[in-house]
Amino acid sequence: MEILYGNAIFGQSGGPTSVINASAAGVFIEALAHSDVIGKVYGAAHGIKGILAEEIYDIGQEDPCELELLKTTPSSALGSCRYKLKDATVDETDYLRLLEVFRKYNIRYFFYNGGNDSMDTCNKISKYMQKADWECRVMGVPKTIDNDLFGTDHCPGFASSAKYIATSTMEVYLDSKVYDFGMVTVIELMGRNAGWLTAATAISASKGLGPDLIYLPEIPFDLDQMMSDVRKIYERDNKCLIAVSEGVKSTDGRYIPELVGTVARDAFGHAQLGGTASILSSYIGERLGCKVRGIEFSLLQRCAAHLASKTDVDESYLAGQTAVKSALDGMTDYMVGFERKSTDPYVCEIKLIPLDQVANTEKKIPLDWINSEGNGLLPAFLDYVMPLIAGESSPPMIDGVPRFSSLKKVKAVI
Repeated sequence: MEILYGNAIFGQSGGPTSVINASAAGVFIEALAHSDVIGKVYGAAHGIKGILAEEIYDIGQEDPCELELLKTTPSSALGSCRYKLKDATVDETDYLRLLEVFRKYNIRYFFYNGGNDSMDTCNKISKYMQKADWECRVMGVPKTIDNDLFGTDHCPGFASSAKYIATSTMEVYLDSKVYDFGMVTVIELMGRNAGWLTAATAISASKGLGPDLIYLPEIPFDLDQMMSDVRKIYERDNKCLIAVSEGVKSTDGRYIPELVGTVARDAFGHAQLGGTASILSSYIGERLGCKVRGIEFSLLQRCAAHLASKTDVDESYLAGQTAVKSALDGMTDYMVGFERKSTDPYVCEIKLIPLDQVANTEKKIPLDWINSEGNGLLPAFLDYVMPLIAGESSPPMIDGVPRFSSLKKVKAVI
């Protein structure tokens, strides 16, 4: 294998997670350890937009201790973006600019950390650089709490969100039962088309402290059937706890917020959801005449580094580290993925997945993991998820609060 000398750049894209920076640490620390091949290690501000705008940081100027702290620091340390590259055959402007910047900074290694759309961006850039005869090894580093990336057993970020959701749902359950009057509680979780996060409430249900009903986007959402489910439980227990994905669709194919208005869409055409719990709470309250409380976990479910899964942190770091090692070994145009070899004991190995297989492909919960009524999960889901949330990870604490990483973000100079 021919050694490729040059510089490396890393960017983060899409919604943050509590462990996305652990992957950044994996890339940075591993790349800096190969200074005999990789001369400079750069970070792009706000993903691909930072490269286009030439907002680039010299990671070699960072304190190694701060890079280590990235492992337990939530959100995207470099800043993120939701920017869609057009096909080069339609508009080559961005690609020409990227090539210009890559040449200027001698970028020979490009690592991009994100979900479905980010892998699409990664794939497009890889293909264009090959066409332009600019040798650059491109590797995708997976990230998404939605757990919907194709070809990998699970995605970095999901397990920590699942752990937070399960724990918080148990706490909400206890709180929702304290009063002597009737009450229905609706919890809304993220997940546009795949219900992995909402399914995580089944963990709390398995402990006797979870939802009575769980609704996922994999199953058409029938308002009348939901009302029948809720009424049955409420009349029996005087209480009902419901977990619902923000992305459930009515039987006529509309998101719940679309039943009362329109929803905005991002650059990729994805619906910007939220408000499902509020709408369903009003709907249920009007029909049962009882107190109904809607709770939207919102950003909390993706930034709770204080309750992260150690398994997730370790694997997220490994994903970034492996991306660098693989690129140095000559690999390009792949995403790092995970292949489960055993559940008990939990054994998972790294595998590389071609980017064009991953881009814009969603992995949903198998229908045979959902009960026949469409309002709960079967044991197969718990068998899958429990090993992923194992182990405790939290940031170091100073004066009673977390000590997160603080990067200097020194602008790169050519």
